[in-house]
Amino acid sequence: MPYSHHNFDLPGLDLGAFVDAILNEDLGTGLPGGGRDVTAESVIPADARFAGVMASRDPIVVAGLPVACAFFSALDDQIRIELLVQDGDQVPAGTALLRLQGNARALLTAERSALNTVQHLSGIATLTRRYVDAMGSTRCTLLDTRKTIPGLRLLEKYGTRMGGAQNHRMGLWDAAMIKDNHIAVAGDVGEAVRRARAGGVARIICEVDHLDQIEPALAAGADHILLDNMAPETLRQAVRLIAGRAVTEASGGVTLDTIGAIAATGVDHVSVGRLTQSAPAADIGLDFTPL
Repeated sequence: MPYSHHNFDLPGLDLGAFVDAILNEDLGTGLPGGGRDVTAESVIPADARFAGVMASRDPIVVAGLPVACAFFSALDDQIRIELLVQDGDQVPAGTALLRLQGNARALLTAERSALNTVQHLSGIATLTRRYVDAMGSTRCTLLDTRKTIPGLRLLEKYGTRMGGAQNHRMGLWDAAMIKDNHIAVAGDVGEAVRRARAGGVARIICEVDHLDQIEPALAAGADHILLDNMAPETLRQAVRLIAGRAVTEASGGVTLDTIGAIAATGVDHVSVGRLTQSAPAADIGLDFTPL
């Protein structure tokens, strides 16, 4: 049966429009001479058929397979796809991820877009899982950030979830994040938080650089205190001062080497920008054979 991706639903993502935009980018749709895969059209007969296997050459956490399938099915509505693993699975090197059969030209045209997506999202999920594992057995959870490639936020944040993180703010709309520049204009931490509360913002996150900013932020109504670039001992002091009156988050310069000690301070969350900002692509290939 043809593959259906209708069960893949990310709120805010129009998967069909995303697939069309990426394929049009690769095909040069709208450009002089564009709208074609000149290699497949000139080399591959129109009725040729291929079988293919997508496989990982690295140990990875899988993410993005439903999106990859949508690329193939957009160009061949009779394609047959068998998913061999699921997004979120942790698999060893050499694992076959999916098998497919369909029109050879369609498969070749969609190949790079599909692979780019799975390589990128699996790379994010794999790096995320490394950070989660490095946190040890604490109750602390890992958060992502807004440091995403423009246009890919929903998918990249999906990738971090597949790796075991929780999403922080999805954008500028779902929580206030009061940072030093906001505080500079408002005058002080307390006034900045008061303005957000008076504006009817439901969830207020306030970044603090110093321990003496914590009490004014809490008194003004902050729900979530972001402890920026603090050493573990300072984080422990901050957790004691906050004493459960707000959610706590450590952020800034977190690495695989330091996240374990940071998570052990008692903070509720640790946020890491590099999960989406600089995760290396997973090494995944797609090999075809003529039918």
